[in-house]
Amino acid sequence: MPRDRDLSAPGIPSTYVPARNTIMLSLALGWAEVLDARDLVIGVNALDYSGYPDCRPEFVEQFERLAAVATRAGVEGASFHIHTPLIALGKADIIRRGVALGLDYALTTSCYDPSPNGRPCGHCDSCALRAKGFAEAGLPDPLLLR
Repeated sequence: MPRDRDLSAPGIPSTYVPARNTIMLSLALGWAEVLDARDLVIGVNALDYSGYPDCRPEFVEQFERLAAVATRAGVEGASFHIHTPLIALGKADIIRRGVALGLDYALTTSCYDPSPNGRPCGHCDSCALRAKGFAEAGLPDPLLLR
């Protein structure tokens, strides 16, 4: 349920998935340690993050600290670094960057309740953020062209 389309409203929206990024980064951290890799990349965004606590820079910083004490590599002195290339970009900038890199946005979705053909519901916070991003980028959302 959107927060009256006021995406700057305080509070955590109903589209929040508990610990989603914690779980994903935990899996990535375990696999990185197996591969002897020390860099992880995640597409979190703090500028238009819609209130999700696990998209904030503080979360990323604390997860790096956790990696230092939760892994053999960390305890033995290795450090893990989590890269967040999208964290300070607006949605329009993210969309423009994706287009410049050749991303086919028709293969992506943001909606938490899409129709059977993949068309976004147009009501959830994620749909509102995506629509705002495409509008500000001056581009049509290919999911709406289905």
